[in-house]
Amino acid sequence: MFIQTETTPNPSTLKFLPGKTVMSKGTANFTDETEAQKSPLANALFMVKGVQSVFFGSDFISVTKSDGEWQHLKPAVLGAIMEHFTSAAPLFADEDAQDHEAGEEFFEPEDAQTVMGIKELLVTRIRPAVAGDGGDIVFKGYRQGIVYLTMKGACSGCPSSTATLKNGIQNLLRHYLPEVVSVEQM
Repeated sequence: MFIQTETTPNPSTLKFLPGKTVMSKGTANFTDETEAQKSPLANALFMVKGVQSVFFGSDFISVTKSDGEWQHLKPAVLGAIMEHFTSAAPLFADEDAQDHEAGEEFFEPEDAQTVMGIKELLVTRIRPAVAGDGGDIVFKGYRQGIVYLTMKGACSGCPSSTATLKNGIQNLLRHYLPEVVSVEQM
């Protein structure tokens, strides 16, 4: 098995591509060892000293380090990923543990058309670009012209995430949906 790695705009995060489907639907984000108990792979990755968070996308795994150098962490992370995929273990210990983009969305009923447009642009234009950088972005709400989003994976805590939100996503949404005033991260 050959696992490719790619750098991301976040210097603390590496993207690992196992050449197989990681998640067939949705994404999963693990920010601590307690959350990682839901997934044998996430749990194994958190056992590597220096791993701060783990994110599963459709065909990649983003790992963010808290400290240490990638040249020292990368072999252990690659080993954990390879062991998981060669063992054919399930990604989640329990099917119900797959908590895809959990959380209530908020918006007023009269804004349903605008929200539908926002979500369409997120799916077709924004999420593919963000996934290319090892992360994901999820719609959380819309109120009084403000779009609320959550950034996950490599995008969470990335030094350029504010610029991505304000210069990229906000400008795109405002171009297609003039009722959007600004974009904020939750």
